[in-house]
Order: sequence, then structure tokens, then C-alpha cells
Amino acid sequence: MRPAALLLLGLALLAPSLASARHTYASVEHDDREIILVAQPFGFGEDGRMNITVTNYKLDKPGKTKGNPHKLGFFITTPAAEAHLELDLAERRCPLDASADRDNLYLTLFTFDALDITYHNVTREFRLAELLQDFGGGELSLFFANCEQNSTVTFDVEVALYNVRGDRMDYLPVGEDMLPIIYFTMFILFSALGVLWTMAVIKGGPDSHKIHYLMIVLVAFKSLTVLSQAFMYHTISIYGDAEGWNVAFYVFTACRSLLFFVVIILLATGWSYMKPFISPKEKKLLMVVIPLQAIANVAIVYLDEFTPAAESWFTWQDILHLVDIVCCCLVLFPIVWSIKQLRDASETDGKVVRTLVKLTLFRQFYIMVVCYIYFTRIIVYLLQSTLPYQYIWLAAAASELATLAFYIASGISFRPMPAGANPYFQLTEEEAIELTKAEEDP
Repeated sequence: MRPAALLLLGLALLAPSLASARHTYASVEHDDREIILVAQPFGFGEDGRMNITVTNYKLDKPGKTKGNPHKLGFFITTPAAEAHLELDLAERRCPLDASADRDNLYLTLFTFDALDITYHNVTREFRLAELLQDFGGGELSLFFANCEQNSTVTFDVEVALYNVRGDRMDYLPVGEDMLPIIYFTMFILFSALGVLWTMAVIKGGPDSHKIHYLMIVLVAFKSLTVLSQAFMYHTISIYGDAEGWNVAFYVFTACRSLLFFVVIILLATGWSYMKPFISPKEKKLLMVVIPLQAIANVAIVYLDEFTPAAESWFTWQDILHLVDIVCCCLVLFPIVWSIKQLRDASETDGKVVRTLVKLTLFRQFYIMVVCYIYFTRIIVYLLQSTLPYQYIWLAAAASELATLAFYIASGISFRPMPAGANPYFQLTEEEAIELTKAEEDP
């Protein structure tokens, strides 16, 4: 596999889950792309529908040649069939051309010759059960195709994707309709965890350090993040738009993500728990992580506020994935540094057992961090990719439960306790024998 392909695979594995309005607007200006993804895959039920409104259409072609609007339009396809698009374009087969659709991979909704000549606008509403034979639900993507060579197109499009459930329209796709309940449940669990941790810190008294109070703030922001997600998805379900809850999500996510990496780095360096200072090397690491998190949060806002139809949307998606990769790698370095420093100290200060017992904690913490990153970035991605669209909510639930488990395990490992009483500082019997021999040897 080529290095570029490996990089793209790595980026995909670290893709975060973002909420976006299902009633979306996009503006395309002088765009020469042959294929534009207008709306990401959406899970439709038996009564799934879509509404498309196109305005301000303009086709530009060099010279005096008049463009053919019949070669421009919208079509839908399944995510599995998207792989054929690149091949068909390379072979000069237009997805809008029925003769090019050999295997019924694409369904043309309408072409631009349907636009009103006077006002250059068109509105179409589609009921998928009427378009597709024996349609019982499925996941579909909406694309725009420009098969007119050497041309650019300008237009504004408004898209509404929804399912009719009973007497109301539900703008959440099948598979995501469980997310409001999941995130609200996680809010209750994280809030309970925050209360228990706060009580433990208060009870710890002089054995509670600054890092413990910082962890309280982290859990609080995590609780507010999942709460804002719950209300955001609930509002999208009713109105098709986040109605301001996305702003709260941006703020709490920014604070939570920044605090998360900072707390992990500080725990890994033993700050406030084993030493009251931060070394210059650790300060430089923090100065790298903080700007990276700022960039990641800008990317989240951009991806959430714009549709894939925007030319720079995929660029910001790659930036977000790359930042996530870098931050996840950086947090492992301080743990390795701490382990190395403790091993070096055991060989020089003569306190072999007292120093090396701390390695048990940091070795376990290292394993915990690696497992957490592996599960939430790779396993969750595999779940999102392999689960049927009806059960995609299981990936979000697994990610949140893994985060809760990681928070609990980290809290237990670094909870306020009198010196020498922490069970995670104790050695196994085999390690104790080896260390005893090391002390006895001259």
C-alpha cells in the first residue's frame, strides 16, 4: 500500500463524530468539479423524503458555446455504490445518463433543464417510496453532477432530508434517532461521576492536589458537552437545525478537549501528584498541544456549519483528523518520559523499591491511554463502518461508555490517598523479589 494511502487510512480511522443540521444550505460559486457531495449519507425509513430547492443558477462555458443544462443535475446513490463514481467519471460516463447506469447504481432526481428560465429556480420534493421499487428504507447520499466539460456552475441549494414518523417530520436519520436519549443518559452518568469525584477530593483534604481539582473541571465540561449534544440532536430532530445548541456544543467541546489533553499530560508527568513543577520540556509540549486544540476546534465549527459541497470542507476535515492524530501521539510521550525518569532515578538514588513502585502506576496508565485511543479511534470507526445504518448509534454509545470507563479508571488510579496507601503503588510478588535482589547486590 502506498504511503499516501496509509496516511488517508489513518486519517479516516481518527474521524470524529459531528452533528450537522439536516436542513442545510449550500452555495456553489464558479465551481468546475464534476461531482459534488451535497449531503452526507442519510438513513431513510419507509416514508423517507427529501426536498431540494435550487436558485440563482448560472452555467459558464468559455467561448460562445452554450452549455447544456441537461448535463447538470442531482442524483442519489448508496454509500456502497460511491466507489463506482470515480471509475465512471474516468471513463467519461455521466451519472445522470441512464445509459451509463448499467447496474442501477444511481437515480437521477432532476437535471437543470427543469429550472425555470425566467427565475432560474426549481423546487422538487421526492418521496423515495415512489421513486424506488419496493423501498423499505436505506442509506442514500445526495450528489450534484456537472457532466458539461470545460464549464463552471453557480447556484444556491437548500436541502431537507427527513423521515415522516406519525404526524411529524423527523430530521434525524434512522440510526441517529437514539442519540438524544444516549447523550442525555451519558450526561446523567458523567454528572454522577463528577459528584462522586468532587466528594472524594473534598474528603481527601490535604492529600488532594491541584490536578484533582482540575479533573473536577474536566468532568464538568464533559457533562456539559454531552448535555449540549443531547439537546442539539433533539432540536435537529424537530426543526432540522440545531437552533443555537451547536454554539453551546462548540464552547463546551473546545474547553473539554483542551482540558482532556492537558490533564493527561499533567498526570503523565506527575505534576502536583509527585512534583510541584513542570519541566521546560513539558511546558513546550503543552504549548504545542494548546494551539493544536484551537485549530481542531476551528475545524469542528467549519465542518458543522458548512456542507461537503463547500470546496474547503474536506480540507478542514483532513486538518481535524491530522490534529487528532498528533495530539493522541503527543500525550504518550510524557508517560514514557516519566517511566524513563523513574527507572533512571532507581539506579542512582539508592531507593530502588520506593521509586520503581511508582512505575506500576505509570505503566498501567500508559496501557489505559493506549487502549482508550485505540478503542475510540479505531474500534469505534470500524463499528461506524460495518454496522447497519439502523444501529449506527451503537458506535456513539460505545465511544461514550469507553470515555466514562477511562475517566473512572484514571480517577481510581490517581485518587487522593495518604502517601503509601495507594494500592496502585504496590508491586507484584515477582517484581518485589527482583527488586529485593537488586538492593542486596553490591
